Parts: sequence; C-alpha cells; structure tokens
Amino acid sequence: MTSFFQKLGFGLKKSSAKITGGISGIFTKRKVDAQTLDELEELLISSDMGVRASARIIGAFAKRRLDKDASAEEIKSELAADIEKILAPCEQPLVIKADACPFIILMVGVNGAGKTTTIGKLAAKLTAQGKKVSFIAADTFRAAAVEQLVVWGQRNGVRVFSGSGGCDAAGLCFDGLNEAIRQKDNVVFIDTAGRLQNKTGLMDELKKIVKVIKKILPQAPHATLLTIDATTGQNALSQVQTFKEMVDVSGLVVTKLDGTAKGGILVAVAEEQPVPIYYIGIGEGIDDLDEFHAGDYARSLLELG
Repeated sequence: MTSFFQKLGFGLKKSSAKITGGISGIFTKRKVDAQTLDELEELLISSDMGVRASARIIGAFAKRRLDKDASAEEIKSELAADIEKILAPCEQPLVIKADACPFIILMVGVNGAGKTTTIGKLAAKLTAQGKKVSFIAADTFRAAAVEQLVVWGQRNGVRVFSGSGGCDAAGLCFDGLNEAIRQKDNVVFIDTAGRLQNKTGLMDELKKIVKVIKKILPQAPHATLLTIDATTGQNALSQVQTFKEMVDVSGLVVTKLDGTAKGGILVAVAEEQPVPIYYIGIGEGIDDLDEFHAGDYARSLLELG
C-alpha cells in the first residue's frame, strides 16, 4: 500500500520538478556566488514561495555557502531544512476536544476551493474513529453545494441538515445545531458560502452565523477551517488575509496540491500569514487528505526521500 509520504512525493511532482530542475541548471559546475544566489532566489519566488520567505531562505543559505562549492544534493538538503524551519510552526494537529460535544467546525473558503469535498473526507476520518458526525448545509444559495454535501453524507452515513434554496443561513444553523444537540452528535461541520465578489455581504453572513452559533454554544465554533486551493498560487495569500479579517480562522486545509507547480505557496503562507496548516490534499480519493507534516512536505518539495 502506498504511504501518504509516497503519495505526497507523487502529488508534488510538478512543484518539485520545477525547483530541483532549476537548482541543477543553476549550480552545474559553479560555485555559490552572488549571481547563483540571485538566480536561486528568483527560482524560489517563481515557485510561489513569496519574496519574504525566499529572501529569508537565501539569506540563511548564503551565510553557510557563499564562495564555497556545493553539490546539487547538498543544496537541496540544506534548502529543505531551511524551508522546514519556516513551515514547522504551522504543523499543528486539529484536536477534537471530547468535552466540547458537539464540537462545531465552521468551514470557510471561496467557491471551488474544495470545502465540501474536504468536509466529506474529514467526516470519513472521524466516523472511522467512532465519532457521530453531522453536516449543516449553510451554503443555501448554491443547490449544487447542498447536493454535493448530501452525496458525501450518504457515502459516510452522516445526517445532513438542509433547508429550502435561498433560506437564511444563520437561521438554518440555529435549527441544525439544536437538532445536533438533540441527536447527541460528537462533531458538526457547517458548510458556508464563499462568494467573495461581495465581501461585505459574505462577512455579514459569516458574522451572523457565528453569533447564532454562540447563542447556542458560547464556546463555539470550536474550529474555523479555511480551505484554500493551491492552484491559485499567490492569490491564496490574499484569501487567508481576507478570511482572517472576517472570522477567527484557526487553521487551513490546502487542497489540489497534485494539480499545480505552485506547491511553494505553503511556504509563503507560513511566512506572511502564519496559521496552523491542519491538512493537505493531493488527490481526489478519500484517503488523499492527510495531516500536514513540515519535514515531509519540505523534503518532497526538493525530491528528497
């Protein structure tokens, strides 16, 4: 059976091929000098690591290696260690507290980022642990989102609380949470809308949902997960910032890493908008979402076993 680390290596192939191919091209029979460092920095920036993180990595690398010989393998190994240092603070697990029953997870993110699929995959993990899970379909204006959530509910044997199309999302959450308490659910996922075209409207809706949740359970939501699509590259940074302004984002789920050469975006996020990265997704399968590990990610990005 293929381990997640092996899947990660396959999934990050587009990103790692760009970075490692670039390193080999820059350092073929050349010493580490100012020019090669500039080229390496440009390579990291073009791999979506961002200007700040790239400058930090190159600064640390230059102190050790300037005017010295280094093989491509040594360079990759050292860069992976520097990248891991930036990512390590974001390596935190999502802890479902047993004393918070039900444990409320508010899912946010733009449409198309993979929120609903992520809910389905996380529910599969939790039900396998024996937890009783339910969904609240609070993206009430998109029938497709509700239908998709229903499919995941059927697949996982999970109850889905939904209302009529276009109904008030906060009111739906109020009724859904009361039903979850009555049914003695352990975990409740609330799927929300992600229409950023009208940021004010979305912000008002999310704040209203949070207010209603707190009326019923003052400590909730216990986790607010932002799903971001890795293929959007640097746009993911602005999404993290925007949603942090709207709600108390407790952690990230980064999806679609297998479909992009922009895998460096996690490094940019960790440097510029630090927030725990709970899970990463590298495929469509139900097992293609797993906990984020900084060391594994950094090594995979540089094609190190």
